[in-house]
Parts: sequence; C-alpha cells; structure tokens
Amino acid sequence: MKRIAHIAIAVKDLAASKELFQRLLGIPASHEEQVQNQGVRTAMFQVGETAVELLEGMNPDSPVSKFIRNKGEGIHHISFTVENVVQEMDRLRNAGFRFVDNQPGPGADETLVAFLHPRTTNGLLIEISQKRRG
Repeated sequence: MKRIAHIAIAVKDLAASKELFQRLLGIPASHEEQVQNQGVRTAMFQVGETAVELLEGMNPDSPVSKFIRNKGEGIHHISFTVENVVQEMDRLRNAGFRFVDNQPGPGADETLVAFLHPRTTNGLLIEISQKRRG
C-alpha cells in the first residue's frame, strides 16, 4: 500500500456537510460526482496528500444510507492507494482477508476499488484503490 488516499465520512445531507467542511478546512471541494454503482454522491476535499470524502446515499437502499441508519453519520471507510488492485486483492486474500465483492469495481475520481470485509479488519471498512489507466 502506497498511502492513505482518503477518509470517507457518511453524511445525511451532502450540501450542508459540504458547506460545513468548506468552513472547517477553509477550502472548497476539489471534486464532486455521483457513483451510480455504489449509489452515492461524493464531495472530496484535498488536504495535503490525503482527501476527506463526504458520502451521501442516493436512495434508501444504498450501502451508505443503510450505514447511517445503523450507525449514524461518521467515518464510513479508509481508502489506501495501491499500485495494482487485483494483485493487492490476491495478496490480502492469501493473508487471510475477505472482500465484500470478488472483483474490483469503479469508484469515484476514475479509480478501480475493492472493499475488505469489516469482519476481517476489526469492524472497519477498508477500501483499496487504484487509478484507472487509459
């Protein structure tokens, strides 16, 4: 793993939370998008080499909406940048970790991502992320 890419925070209201973090950090969001396959709207704030990502569920059945219903707003996951997400998945499987999905999928900001199952990481959802090539 190369570095922490971002810390993701699940929020009920992206617009209100974006305004709060703009005041808190003194900078505007550097990137916003909808990630359809994950059912989320995101806003990223780049703070040095690491970003803070705000996540709002797009519908009541999205994983982020379910997370907020069960645990409330707060840290949803930590993302680590890797060189090759498929190779890193193999390495981690061989080390005894399980993944939420068997294959990586598209993530925000032109990335390919995979999530480690929280049951194998002390209850924390961890994402590994690779910039898509080409």
